[in-house]
Amino acid sequence: MVVKASKAEKKIAYDAKLCQLLEEYTQILVAAADNVGSNQLQNIRRGLRGDSVVLMGKNTMMKRTIRMHAEKTGNTAFLNLIPLLQGNVGLIFTKGDLKEVKEEVAKYKVGAPARVGLVAPIDVVVPPGNTGLDPSQTSFFQVLNIPTKINKGTVEIITPVELIRKGDKVGSSEAALLAKLGIRPFSYGLVVQSVYENGSVYSPEVLDLSEDDLVEKFASGVSMVTALALAISYPTLAAAPHMFINAYKNVVAVALATEYSFPQADKVKEYLAVCISCTFPSDCIVLYIFTKSIIIYHRMNAGPKQVCCCCCPGCWRW
Repeated sequence: MVVKASKAEKKIAYDAKLCQLLEEYTQILVAAADNVGSNQLQNIRRGLRGDSVVLMGKNTMMKRTIRMHAEKTGNTAFLNLIPLLQGNVGLIFTKGDLKEVKEEVAKYKVGAPARVGLVAPIDVVVPPGNTGLDPSQTSFFQVLNIPTKINKGTVEIITPVELIRKGDKVGSSEAALLAKLGIRPFSYGLVVQSVYENGSVYSPEVLDLSEDDLVEKFASGVSMVTALALAISYPTLAAAPHMFINAYKNVVAVALATEYSFPQADKVKEYLAVCISCTFPSDCIVLYIFTKSIIIYHRMNAGPKQVCCCCCPGCWRW
């Protein structure tokens, strides 16, 4: 005869299992489990089997165990999990790739009917078309102000109708109509709310970032740092090349305006000597120096139009 474990023994076993998982895994997904059935949860466990473990339980028990384990081990990073345990949530311990685990969990969403009193997670729109209902069922449509007509002995919806808005509670008439139409508008599953990794907590949206997104954000940050450093004349590694180039342009400008010269300025003067012999010598107004190349802008009557590259003094292309 199998002896059932007492409530105290179950709590001890649960505490031991949670402590073991905290020690074994450094990556945890905190997932909301609203309206998730036992069969659905079992399928999720089966799909994640191998490198992940799904643990459900009462929030008070999980908080107590985490707090005691943090005090026992001295690892206060576990305490970052406690504020995340709000509502109907579970913990997914994993050693795999977090993004792949999140995508795997999202596969196990199942459709669900609209039940009375349920808060709609999305907008529900009834499409136009033949409903297959007999004309005696028009009372449902009239109560909900849905335009209909009788076509070949059945009720037909004329235009699409927004039946329920996101955040509104489902009424009895809406639930009855959707049931008659065979529409299951909602889908439920584990929804990852937060990610815990080696003591750090961040949004699951971070997992959707690609390498290109990270490079773009990094480049944007470097640009902002460079602009700020140049504006306040504060030297940084990002702003240093621009500062050197600007200083070089200023020194060359002084050399061109005076008789003072130096080897790098001599080369610029040679390029300018070639430019003086061009068709519009008086229109050369701005000189930019980028590393070893020189670009001279020519101003015509209508403003800047042509750019001539002085990489080769003997070659001018307009």
